[in-house]
Amino acid sequence: MAEQRITSLDVARMAGVSQSAVSRVFSGASASPATIAKVRAAAEQLGYRPNAMARAMKSGKSRIIGLLVAYLENQFYPVALERLSRALQAQGYHILVFMVSNASDQIESTVQELMGYQVDGIVTASVSMSFGLTERCAASGIPVVMFNRGQDGSGLSTVTSDNIGGGQKVAEFLLAGGHRRIAHIMGWQGSSTGRDRTLGFQRGLAAAGITPLAEIDGMYTREAAATAARVLMQRPDPPDAIFVGNDHMAFAVMDVLRSELGLRIPQDVSVVGYDDVPLAAWPAYDLTSLRQPLNRMVEATVDTLLGQIENPDRPTQKIEIAGPLILRSSARIPEGWTS
Repeated sequence: MAEQRITSLDVARMAGVSQSAVSRVFSGASASPATIAKVRAAAEQLGYRPNAMARAMKSGKSRIIGLLVAYLENQFYPVALERLSRALQAQGYHILVFMVSNASDQIESTVQELMGYQVDGIVTASVSMSFGLTERCAASGIPVVMFNRGQDGSGLSTVTSDNIGGGQKVAEFLLAGGHRRIAHIMGWQGSSTGRDRTLGFQRGLAAAGITPLAEIDGMYTREAAATAARVLMQRPDPPDAIFVGNDHMAFAVMDVLRSELGLRIPQDVSVVGYDDVPLAAWPAYDLTSLRQPLNRMVEATVDTLLGQIENPDRPTQKIEIAGPLILRSSARIPEGWTS
């Protein structure tokens, strides 16, 4: 015979409170400390577990956030995903994580699936949204915040580092170190992050009357970045410094320079990355990198999303947060230079 299911009414009777008091305790609504203690003690003794779906149907809020991530090969995203999840869970939300490519049809089908879960909001990490999909989310009352990616004309809130300012800071650093043959292995130019870092880098060099020695799109992949490094170093005038659009690619570049080509870093060529993932600090790489202020980006993303959930009329925001250049041994450090 099936075991009888424990209900909130059973908990209320044992705790000596009303059924509505039990609902308030498990929904996070206001209740006195004494009531909370009695209800939770009774629930524990009876083995009661609240029905989240039933509560969602009654309140109209699922307390679920959908998180779309394009790829996890880049070491930046597993860390970002963990911190976003923890920050949202600390606010009482559950997380549904979906992996997608940047193919529009897959993104569209995944977002439709998330809508079926009655999510309260969506965070996209390096994922673009079509205008039509954005409109459908808005019509369904589901706010969307883009993390580490901007999209002009989307009408969505975006949270990124100051990519233009970061690229410019890298250029100024390399120029101050005496470099003049400076190449750039760009982040994917189909993304706002790749384009903005490149724009800032070009502006920083242009201010000193210099243009990049060469620019190659590394597509945010190890393979493309490694190939780009080989092409650059085969030139008759190889670069004496390379700015790489993210750390994931920079590690591949450093491996090629040292292991394949026998070059010394930074004596023969300086290398600078972008993101400052934990691996950048490992002695094997010790990579100078423009740090994305991840904790502040996560905080801004969560605050923006929850603010729009609570107030659907709240205006969308474009948030850019500056990060420091973290100095390590992969690049020549100018005398007196501080991050």
